[in-house]
Amino acid sequence: MFLSLPTLTVLIPLVSLAGLLYSASVEENFPQGCTSTASLCFYSWLLPITIPVCVFFHLWTWMGIKLFRHN
Repeated sequence: MFLSLPTLTVLIPLVSLAGLLYSASVEENFPQGCTSTASLCFYSWLLPITIPVCVFFHLWTWMGIKLFRHN
């Protein structure tokens, strides 16, 4: 059974927020230790930042295609 898009839209940020809070409680140097790719904190920040950027550029491309076709 596949999850619907609205469910995934809510579920993915909540899971990434839970990972961020978990890494904040586990890592002893939380804000400074997020720069290393070996750190768990790095990947818990990567997902919440990457998803909105991908959505933005997807919508930007879609709007460009729509404007180009109608003009």
